[in-house]
Amino acid sequence: MHTVIETTGLTRIYGIGDAEVRALDKVDLKVQKGEFVALMGPSGSGKSTLMNILGCLDRPTGGTYYLDGEDVSQLSRSELAQVRNRAIGFVFQSYNLLPRLSAVKNVMLPLLYNVENHPDADERYDRAVTALESVGLGDRMHHRPNELSGGQQQRVAIARAVINRPAILLADEPTGNLDTRSSVEIMDLLHRLHGGGATIVMVTHEPDIATHAQRVVCVRDGRIVSDGQGGAESCLDRREPR
Repeated sequence: MHTVIETTGLTRIYGIGDAEVRALDKVDLKVQKGEFVALMGPSGSGKSTLMNILGCLDRPTGGTYYLDGEDVSQLSRSELAQVRNRAIGFVFQSYNLLPRLSAVKNVMLPLLYNVENHPDADERYDRAVTALESVGLGDRMHHRPNELSGGQQQRVAIARAVINRPAILLADEPTGNLDTRSSVEIMDLLHRLHGGGATIVMVTHEPDIATHAQRVVCVRDGRIVSDGQGGAESCLDRREPR
């Protein structure tokens, strides 16, 4: 089985001396190609720091991180940016769409920064149209974000995330700003992507959303405290009041 994510002794320390904060403390994690994994944990648990490192938005203080077979632990910021664009698709709670651009132009953006495989304008447009059609928004291609519902904006964000056919899809609270109906639609879409072979790592505070994943990894005090199919409830039991 092909390992897409492998961390060994992953550590992230902020500050020095008495102000030192160990956000991650020797985290070992493996995610296989095609898995759907949920990360859970209370505020300050380290799950956001872990997500940032997995997404090549930050570098660890210690330990190693192999992404799709490549050691990305100590890459420069510019090198990390290239890896992010090539190998990682991001879905954020707040969608992060550019307000002045249409849906299709938002989805095309990652293709503009793909330095290894830079498609021409026609191919960028065609691929963006196909991606939007795949998330059920073929009739909303030329709408701007303020002309779309929250659920539709998240669908645009998902289309943008998969346009470069990334090794992994990182979803950070993908239903956090959505009503129940839209949340169900987004989870159905993620399931469809997963069924098509996508590797998904999702951060969520919601146990009912976490149960959609194959595995639930619970993080607390910078360490993984549980990892398995029954992890959602055990992680909920460990959480502090919000």
